[in-house]
Amino acid sequence: MHAPHALLARVGIQLQSSELPDRLRVGEALELFASFYGDPDDPAELLELLGLAGKRDDRFANLSGGQRQRLSIALALVGRPELAILDELTTGLDPQSRRETWKLIEGIRDHGVTVILVTHFMEEAERLCDRLALLHHGRVIAIDTPASLAANAGAGQRISFRPSGQLDVAGTRELPEVRVVRSHGDRIVVEGSGDLVAGVMGALVHDGVIPEQTRIEQSTLDDAFVALMADADAVASDFADGTREESR
Repeated sequence: MHAPHALLARVGIQLQSSELPDRLRVGEALELFASFYGDPDDPAELLELLGLAGKRDDRFANLSGGQRQRLSIALALVGRPELAILDELTTGLDPQSRRETWKLIEGIRDHGVTVILVTHFMEEAERLCDRLALLHHGRVIAIDTPASLAANAGAGQRISFRPSGQLDVAGTRELPEVRVVRSHGDRIVVEGSGDLVAGVMGALVHDGVIPEQTRIEQSTLDDAFVALMADADAVASDFADGTREESR
């Protein structure tokens, strides 16, 4: 069953891998796509918005990877969609082109377009997305804000430092905020949650120990992704083992 034309007109799509004829010029491509809609956006304004005004007469074959991505975005937006689906938008781009593309997406979002972004870059998702859905083998395993997913990643906070003197490791482990205390050479690593930094630093001051070369880390979206995928794999493995057991 095909989607109604009215629905298609409200959705713009940029595919991970899309190609145009090599000899087609940027302006021609945008005008062609604009002709598919009853009330398209102004192609000239889109080219200006996406930094392609100077490339209007360039052929598709002569565009860089970043310029091709910008053209793909322009083609997805020319119909004035309410929803834009952007698939692996920055794959293969260098860091500078990736960050420039991020700014474009932020501008699109700020103009009231709802963006569904498919990405494997956690930094990209954390910067651009208001809510995230993590997929594992086609199944949604978590939906939340980037901050909430990172906060619930399990790693919590991590403090590493080099103590200036003898540290009471047993006493540090007893702090309510502390979950794990490990030694790595002459450095101490403390993991926990809540007011971990204040609790550990207060204990060090009490013991007269100065934390040198201190490094404080928060859970990241990468941590959340790895932890949630590991949990999903474990559940899938347990389910498979149970199925095999029952089949016996």
